Amino acid sequence: MAEKKSKLAEIKTKPTSASVEEFISSVKDEQKREDSFVLLEMMKKATGEEPILWSSSIIGFGIKRYKSPTTGREVDWLQIGFSPRKANLSLYISVGIKEHAAALKKLGKHKTGVGCLYINKLEDIDMNVLKEMIDASLNRK
Repeated sequence: MAEKKSKLAEIKTKPTSASVEEFISSVKDEQKREDSFVLLEMMKKATGEEPILWSSSIIGFGIKRYKSPTTGREVDWLQIGFSPRKANLSLYISVGIKEHAAALKKLGKHKTGVGCLYINKLEDIDMNVLKEMIDASLNRK
């Protein structure tokens, strides 16, 4: 059977040149704003990359090309990142969050989506476990 040809998909969420610090400073909720600056420094240190604001609300570090095993479509996406959403902090630390099942049991209060980790505030979680999860995601090939 012929291998599916790779197609680079066009996605709406793209890197911008907007200021990450200005974006975080504009977050109304004081706790989310403070937590966002902590995550900013944590992810900057873990990746050695400068943050990029993707579209209007996602702070990303690094760019990686992901390929869908089912469709063969490829997209350029951030290696790791986060977004201070109205309901919670959304962390993008893995394409498949379930790969962190063991760490999630030790993390603290959180929810998960397919590729996202949702937390209300950093004081609800074990920051050492989060750092381990970030490092594991970055070291994954």
